[in-house]
Amino acid sequence: MNEEATKPVIQPTGEATGFIPAPGDKGKPITVIGTAAIRDAFDAKCIEQALNSRGAPGVTDLVLNPDAHAGYGAPVGCVLVSPTHVYPGPVGVDIKCSMSLLQLDLPVDAVADKTVRRALINAIVERTPTGAGKGQRNVKKGRNVNAELGRRVAIEGASEGVSRELGIPPEWAEHCEDAFHRGHNNQRDDLAARLDLLISGGKFPKFEDKIRQLGSYGGGNHFGECEAVQIADNDRARRAAEVFGLRDGCIAFLSHCGSRGFGYALANDQFRTLQNKFAAWSIPLPGDDKELVYAPLGTQEADDYIDDMSLGANFATVNHMLINQLVLEAFQEIIPGTRGKLVYFISHNIARREIVNNQECWVHRKGATRAFPANHFALKDTPFYETGHPILLPGNPTAGSCVMVADPGADKSCYSVNHGAGRAKGRKAAIRELDQKTVDDEFVAHDILTNCRTYPKDEAPAAYKDFNEVLNSVRLAGLASEVARLRARFVIKDSDDSLKGAA
Repeated sequence: MNEEATKPVIQPTGEATGFIPAPGDKGKPITVIGTAAIRDAFDAKCIEQALNSRGAPGVTDLVLNPDAHAGYGAPVGCVLVSPTHVYPGPVGVDIKCSMSLLQLDLPVDAVADKTVRRALINAIVERTPTGAGKGQRNVKKGRNVNAELGRRVAIEGASEGVSRELGIPPEWAEHCEDAFHRGHNNQRDDLAARLDLLISGGKFPKFEDKIRQLGSYGGGNHFGECEAVQIADNDRARRAAEVFGLRDGCIAFLSHCGSRGFGYALANDQFRTLQNKFAAWSIPLPGDDKELVYAPLGTQEADDYIDDMSLGANFATVNHMLINQLVLEAFQEIIPGTRGKLVYFISHNIARREIVNNQECWVHRKGATRAFPANHFALKDTPFYETGHPILLPGNPTAGSCVMVADPGADKSCYSVNHGAGRAKGRKAAIRELDQKTVDDEFVAHDILTNCRTYPKDEAPAAYKDFNEVLNSVRLAGLASEVARLRARFVIKDSDDSLKGAA
C-alpha cells in the first residue's frame, strides 16, 4: 500500500493555512501552517506523529509549522498545548536548543578579505569547539568551568553572578527570552535539591565532564555563522531593527546550539524512567509510541521532569551567552576595537507555562519558536513591548537567514512560528544522494568560507526545504513579518576534516 495514499488530506483554509481533523474527529483540529507546496510535502510519518500527539491525553491544541518533519515522538516543527500534562517528546533530547544573534559594529567590508575571514574562523574554533563530546579541554582559549560554577549555572542560569564569573556582560540577560528557569514550584531551591539528588544518586555520573561543554556548539545541525545584515526597506522593519539593535550593512554572528551532553543526559534519563514506569503500569501510549510518554501535572513524575528540563534549559542559556562572548573575543583578537551586543536569544525546544484559551497551559515547542507580537502582555517590562521580540529563523548558508517580528495573526498558531527551514531529506538520504563537489562548489560560488575541508552532505543546503517558500508561508499566514535578511560570510560547523590552522 502506498503510504502517501493513506496520509490524511490537509484541508486548506487559506493561502498558507489548513487543518487536519483530530483523531476520531473529536476536539479541535490540528492547525497547519504552510502554502500548498509546503503542505503537500509533509511526509506520512510526520502526519502520523501529529495525529498521535493530538490524540494524547490532555492535549488541546496542536500546530504544524511549515518546517515540520518527523521527529522524536512528536514532529519537529510542532506546538503542543496541554493544561494538564507535560510531554518530554515535544521538547526532545536537546533541551532548549536555541538561536542567538550577536550584532557587531563592523561594516561588511571589514570581512571582505578571505584572509581576515580565515583568521576569524581560526580564532573562533580556538575558543568554541564543535563536535559530539567536545568541550573546553579541546580548545586553547575557552573558559575553565569547574563543578561548583557548573552547579550554579544549572541552578541559576544567566544570573548576574554567573555571568560576571564567566566574563559575560550581565546586561545581555535583558535580551534573553528567558535568562533563567526555576523549578516546578517556580523556585530556584527546587533545582538545587533536584540536582543534588541526581548527583548523589549516581544518575549524573559525568556531571563535571558535561559541565565542561559550556561554550561549545556540538554537532548535527548546530552552527556558528558570520552574517551580513540587510534591513528590510519599510518603516516598521527599520523601527524594529532600531529597537533590536540591528545595524544595516554591518556584521552579526548567528549561533545555533543547545544544552549539549548535559541536557541530553537529563532528557535521556527522563525518557528511560518514564518508559519503564509506563511498562510497569501497563498504561497504553499514544499511537503505541514509547517516545510519547507523559506525566500528569502535580505528580512526582511531572515535577521531576519540569525540574530536569529547567536544569538543562539553564545550561543551554549560559552556553549561548558564553559562546557569544567567546566569539566577540575572537573578533577583538583579529580586528582590535570590535564591539558587540546581544540582539536576542530565543529557544525552540522547550515547554513553558503560558496562557492559551484563557487558561494556564504548558506550551511545548519542538523545533518551533515563540512569536509574541507588540503589546503582548508577556512582553511587558521588556525592551520589546512596543514592537514584539526578535524572531531568529535560520535558513541555510546559501539562502540566508531571517530576523522577523510577530504579527497579531500569530494567535492562530499559539503565538509560534517555525524554527527554521526544516529538513527535506533525512541524513542518510542526503549523504547517499547529494554530490560532495556540488555541495562544496555552491559555497565557493556564494563566497562563503567554512572551517570544513568538505561540508557535511547531511547538512548541505539541498538537504533542507526551500527557505523562501517557508518564509512565504509565515508571511501569508499572517504570523510574522520580515525585519532583516542575514547573508552568510563564513560558517563554523562540526567536521572531522577541519581546516583549522589554514591561512
